Amino acid sequence: MTQFTALSGNVPGVASPPASARRSMAFALALAGAGLAASAGLIAPAQAQDKILNLYSARHYQTDEALYANFTRQTGIKINRIEAGDEALLERLRSEGRNSPADVVLLVDAARLWKAQIEGLFQPLRSPALEARIPAHLRSKDDGKGSEWFAFSTRARVILYNKATIKAGSVKSYQDLASPALKGQVCTRSGTHPYMLSLIGAMSEHLGEAGAEKWARGVVANFARSPRGGDTDQIKAVATGECGVALSNTYYLARLMRSDKPEDRDMMSKISIVMPDQEGHGTHINVSGGALARYAPHREAATRFLEYLASDEAQRYLADGNNEWPAVPSVAVRNTALESLGKFKQDTLPISDIGRAQVNAARIIDRAGWR
Repeated sequence: MTQFTALSGNVPGVASPPASARRSMAFALALAGAGLAASAGLIAPAQAQDKILNLYSARHYQTDEALYANFTRQTGIKINRIEAGDEALLERLRSEGRNSPADVVLLVDAARLWKAQIEGLFQPLRSPALEARIPAHLRSKDDGKGSEWFAFSTRARVILYNKATIKAGSVKSYQDLASPALKGQVCTRSGTHPYMLSLIGAMSEHLGEAGAEKWARGVVANFARSPRGGDTDQIKAVATGECGVALSNTYYLARLMRSDKPEDRDMMSKISIVMPDQEGHGTHINVSGGALARYAPHREAATRFLEYLASDEAQRYLADGNNEWPAVPSVAVRNTALESLGKFKQDTLPISDIGRAQVNAARIIDRAGWR
């Protein structure tokens, strides 16, 4: 078996391996040195490069293991992966630059996907298979060379309220959160979090920046407490009566709805869930998505993997793994908690516009004091 020795320079009389091989070896060494998750075995020699995929993923769900295993079984392409938070992965891509071994990048939230795109961390991909399966509003806009990222699962940002303190039917839209009737009743996480940036960005697209700022000021005026914690903390605060209403992504709610813990079931029995804006634009949708890394050394394998993520099989793994909906409309959901929420009107505002609008959102939260 051919062996390469990692050195910081050329050895006289010994030919250096090609750049793609050096990147692959660097990836393998990084995995071993950092103790990060990777598939068994190191990256193969140069002659087998087309059977390798280097994946940077912000997803960390057990059901994804079957997803990766099935892709390897079907294609013979082995997946080496690094799993970390979205920001950590983006920083890694920035620091690696042209030497990055990443082929595919999986991120969560439109704000992060847009940020990576404008920083030049992705490259466009023309794929008839992906264009046929993923709706246009769930992928980045095509500039003539292809899309730079594609959504593979979706979630809704919904309103929940305490059944004992809030009258049913009194909160139907995101704009209702700014109603004086909810003075001292609203809880949210920090406006600077990507989930909130995306929602506020969507509001600025629908209402204009001035209208969205007026709305944000109204929400801030209704705070029951200063923003803090994650979505699960908002759910708990509503259940305990600390707040009357709050916002949450549906996958946090579905997780609690499917829980076997008595305390989780008791908590969910005290709240109701509203799909906002059913008489208007529809409920705000966000995504997790994937992209071809800018300097992907295994572009063909990366393309095959991204196209695989749009298959019926992969869509079910991706969606059920985090209690989300498939991005491909024809794939039926098999999640009892999500099914219990029923069918609803989704906001079809392009996700790329939501990502871009986070610039407006950042200004709005600063001026409104939504910290």
